[in-house]
Amino acid sequence: MHITLVKKIKADGSPCRKCAEVVDRLERSQLLGRIDRVVVADERDPDSEGMQLAGRYNVDWAPFFIVEDDSGGERIYTSFFRFLKEVLGQNPRQEEETTEMMRQNPDLDFL
Repeated sequence: MHITLVKKIKADGSPCRKCAEVVDRLERSQLLGRIDRVVVADERDPDSEGMQLAGRYNVDWAPFFIVEDDSGGERIYTSFFRFLKEVLGQNPRQEEETTEMMRQNPDLDFL
């Protein structure tokens, strides 16, 4: 398995807040070493590798993960907590997953 993390630099040159949070959490959990490659999607440079990957996979949310399995298949994860659970075998708290889902889908609401 090969894991690529794509993180973003915003148009004003500042790092993406959520991307920094994800990298920090991976570091604190001693999981960053399981990421094979980190690529930057620089909004100021549409030709940056990360922007090209985002376009190729039709992703407009950062950070995201590209997971290549040993048979060459790929899976894209835009949800950090789903990635943690399905790829790294970690169990995030349900509240964290729900908060992330709501942030990514502001048109959703609880009943």
